[in-house]
Formats: sequence, structure tokens, C-alpha cells
Amino acid sequence: MSESVREYLLELQSRILAELERADGHAFRRDAWTRPAGGRLEGDGLSSVLEEGALFERGGCNFSAVRGASLPPSATQQRAELAGAPFTAMGVSLVLHPRNPYVPTVHLNVRLLSVHPPGKEPLSWFGGGMDLTPYYGFEEDAVHFHRSCKQALDPLDPGYHPRFKAWCDEYFFLKHRGEARGIGGIFFDDFHAGGFEAGYALMRATGDAFLGAYLPIVQRRRDMPYGDREREFQALRRGRYVEFNLVWDRGTLFGLQSGGRTESILMSMPPQVRWRYDWKPEPGTPEARLSEQFLPPRDWV
Repeated sequence: MSESVREYLLELQSRILAELERADGHAFRRDAWTRPAGGRLEGDGLSSVLEEGALFERGGCNFSAVRGASLPPSATQQRAELAGAPFTAMGVSLVLHPRNPYVPTVHLNVRLLSVHPPGKEPLSWFGGGMDLTPYYGFEEDAVHFHRSCKQALDPLDPGYHPRFKAWCDEYFFLKHRGEARGIGGIFFDDFHAGGFEAGYALMRATGDAFLGAYLPIVQRRRDMPYGDREREFQALRRGRYVEFNLVWDRGTLFGLQSGGRTESILMSMPPQVRWRYDWKPEPGTPEARLSEQFLPPRDWV
């Protein structure tokens, strides 16, 4: 079953990269890597990164499949009895940082984690989701993204979308600032209800929905004119993205704590970021509208 998941993930990565390269006009750099036996991790992967493209200032779509002798602390917070157990993990992770501030940043992740407690049957969980981080809010885009997520999950279980939408709003939240990273989407973790096939179907539904959820927004916004004001605001909001990934994101912590490949883990970082002390947007501006009308959780569908 793990081999079937691996084949699907590699096909998903290939399919997404083909469409992104068509949209940008430039090729992603493909960097295949292996981790030989004997270290903290062993396995292989394919990191695919685009920098200074026509559309994407920086973007990555990575596949990895690794095995480790001991689960890192970030993976056993809720299951202390599994601390130190061997594990395997595989997944595809994507982050795209467009150049035009009117095109939102987007994140996708789909993954399988299997744990092998000594003397017991292996345990498997699926995780993943996708979320949108706009710099300037457009209701049409928000509705399209959330509706695409709902349409992907409803055939599996009508209860999935409201549950995983709320989970996404809760997870991608900067607790130290009291604000959301973006406008959410769907997020699920440690999913094993219904067994392996149910989790695998949920992972595939999420991955297969990504291009239809994101690319129509890209095409609507990519040619909108912008200037220094919009680029500065984009850089300030990207700072929030960095803060979340380095302080709160479990996936980043899992990769770093388990001895994962640093270049692949940190490909999610935007290329240009700014911080300004106690900066706040002027009332009544499009920048203020993002915080007031788009970042608070809403039922967009």
C-alpha cells in the first residue's frame, strides 16, 4: 500500500509541475537526492524549485520518502507511547510565492506517516490540506478557493469540509500576534478514521483539487498593475508567513527535528521579506481591508 501512495505522490508532483511551468514559462530546477542508511534518516526525494520566474518569484514542489529510527518530539505530542518508535514518512509539499502582490501565496501538503512500534502492528495516519494567503482580498477568489475545497471533499463525506475548514482556520493562526496567516482552506492531520483506504482517498481528493482551486485565481490576477506600495505590503505580510513557519508549523519542526534535508524544508521561505516596528495599515485602505474583512474566519461557501 505504501508503494501505491508513493506512485500517486510522484504522479501528483509531476502533474502540478507541468501546469506551473506552463503558467510561468520557466522550468523548475529538479534536484534528486538520497539519504543512505546509517544516519538519522534514510530515503530519497525530488526537490523542485523555481526562483526569479516570470510569475513565481519563488516556488517549490517537493517529494520525499524517508525512514527514521525514532519519531521526533513534534510527532509524539499527542501520543507519548510512540516516542522513540521507528517511522516512515512520505509526502508532497508545495509553496508558491508569486511576484505580483495581487496573486496570493498558496500552500499544499499531502502526506502519509507510518509508525512501527516494536512488537506491534504498524500504525498509519494521513495528513494534508491547502490554504491561501492573499495580500489583497478579492471575494471572488476566496469563494472559488473554498468552494473548490468543499467540492473535492463532499463526495467522500459532507462532514469533512466544515470540520477541516475549521481546523485550518485554527491551525494557520499566529498566536503571538492574534491573527490568521491567510484566509484558510482545509487542513487535517493524524487522520485514520475508516482505515487506510479512507485516509488515502482523502489525501488524493485534496491533492487532485489543488490546480483547479488555485490556477484560475492566478490567471485573474497575474496581469494586474502594481507598484512599490503593493510590493512593500507584500513583503510585510510575507514576514507573517515566515513567523508562522518557523514558530508554529509542525511540518517544519518535524523536518528539522528528524534531521531532514534543510534546503527542502526551508524552500517555503519567501525571497524578500520586511519587518517594520509596530506597523499598521491606514484605516480605509485596501491593506486595512485585508485584516478587517478577509483574515477573520468566514464561511466563504
